[in-house]
Amino acid sequence: MLTLATTLAGGLVSPAALAAQDISIYSGMATARPVWAKHGMVASQEALASQVGVDILKQGGNAVDAAIATAYALAVTFPEAGNIGGGGFMLIHLAKDNKDIAIDYREVAPLKAHRDIFLDKNGNADPKLSQEHGLSVGVPGTVMGMELARKKYGTMSRQQLLAPAIKLAKEGYAVTPDLAESLTELKDYITQWPSSREIFYKADGSNYAPGEWFKQPELAHSLELISDKGADGFYQGETAQKIVAAIQHAGGVMTLADLQHYQVYERIPVTGNYRGYQVISMPPPSSGGIHLIEILNILENFPIGELGHNTAATIHLMAEAMKQAYADRSEYLGDPAFVKVPVASLISKAYAKAIAERIQPDKVVPSSDIAPGKLAPYESDQTTHFSVVDQWGNAVSNTYTLNFSYGNGLVAKGTGILLNNEMDDFSAKPGVPNGYGLVGGDANAVEAKKRPLSSMTPTIITKDGQLFMVTGSPGGARIITTVLQIVMNVIDHHMNIAEATAAPRIHHQWLPDEIRVEKSLNLDTIHLLQKMGYTISVKPAMGSTQTIMVSADGRYGASDPRYANSGAVGY
Repeated sequence: MLTLATTLAGGLVSPAALAAQDISIYSGMATARPVWAKHGMVASQEALASQVGVDILKQGGNAVDAAIATAYALAVTFPEAGNIGGGGFMLIHLAKDNKDIAIDYREVAPLKAHRDIFLDKNGNADPKLSQEHGLSVGVPGTVMGMELARKKYGTMSRQQLLAPAIKLAKEGYAVTPDLAESLTELKDYITQWPSSREIFYKADGSNYAPGEWFKQPELAHSLELISDKGADGFYQGETAQKIVAAIQHAGGVMTLADLQHYQVYERIPVTGNYRGYQVISMPPPSSGGIHLIEILNILENFPIGELGHNTAATIHLMAEAMKQAYADRSEYLGDPAFVKVPVASLISKAYAKAIAERIQPDKVVPSSDIAPGKLAPYESDQTTHFSVVDQWGNAVSNTYTLNFSYGNGLVAKGTGILLNNEMDDFSAKPGVPNGYGLVGGDANAVEAKKRPLSSMTPTIITKDGQLFMVTGSPGGARIITTVLQIVMNVIDHHMNIAEATAAPRIHHQWLPDEIRVEKSLNLDTIHLLQKMGYTISVKPAMGSTQTIMVSADGRYGASDPRYANSGAVGY
């Protein structure tokens, strides 16, 4: 099923690569080949960070070690979303024990946060407060999440794992075209904060050009404090004081107590079975795993492979299943410490079968006629995901974020650390869409010490107890459906991982009532869907999947060509 192919720098070249065929990707993209390596592999959105992770694997580190080093490197080389000022989710597969662990290091609302914190004097949601203000910052979890993972499941010292990121921050690296472009596009957003302007633009205010050298000495110092003191180097002492001072100066309510009381949780992953493959993913406060499994359960009732990839018939079934899942998301999903999430019901085969029986092959059900199931908000594109597999078959699927690109744009002065605007993932007012169109209810209302709902979907697939695939993506609300399509492309449509990654994507999230499609989707298919009654919205590329597949002869990786500087690197 898989075709051997050339790797990026740092990997091996299979002899079979000479005979491998390019896989054409739609207009605007380069061709892609699956990357092959014998021992270990890292796939991330930034090739330098992937190489950092592979170097750790070469030194004898395991997948968790490599994941931690990659995460810290991305905080330096991929500031749009790589972070130590945000949070996320890590899914770990331990091959020897066939054990899976979910680590929740999602941000939390400060102690002084409350339900109406983002409402103006007229009781209306004010997006400025939840997106570009000190109130938008959730208590960061990344550093403590990485430390828990290292202590419990890693094998190397903190100093070893942070050294590459410190070096990149201190000595610098060449600005990539992607980084230069994003800093140019978001200049007004970032430069509203003087502390951020000093970091990301030259002294005269001009932009960095591709190839120019970029150093971050303040971030290097913050990373050195973590290297020396662990979590205390972030949640206490000078870094914590500077973060709190910056947030309060920007109008926020976070205090040192919020940082000092932050906690990471180990959770039991949600699991499902799709056509004989076990699907392992993130539980609440992520909605990703539940709704990935819910949609797969619905689609398992139909002969997707026979209907064909991205045919109108297949997309119709996918859209109807997606609508129900996102309707359920709006009602039932939230922080499990605050709301009872009906996980078992949402991922049950019986519930999925009942939904499937209502789907007719030639009829579109308007979203206005779909309600959350009777059971006992678009998020930012600028999340980032990476996948790791080591020589022993251990794996990490990690998705973390600042929410918007560069978070709320604010660098805590003196730290080099960008702060998140993750508080926008709460429902500022039940029934009112958040900054990316997702509607939420009481289950995701703002409360002190609560974790906002997320769509992040780090996922691991096994077959007969053996690791088969590690995947995930950024993309906000579209993360769930992007990961869904990687799984379907491989299992239903028998694509190799490069084909599965490059294929055009679609998305429906219940509200707004439209199928979002990439511009490469076949025009005849679009016309057929429109004749059925769908509203089609052609949008830019969705997601940036980072996927590794495992077989007896090695690892096959694909970094999404939708982002030029992504890199799957192996050895």
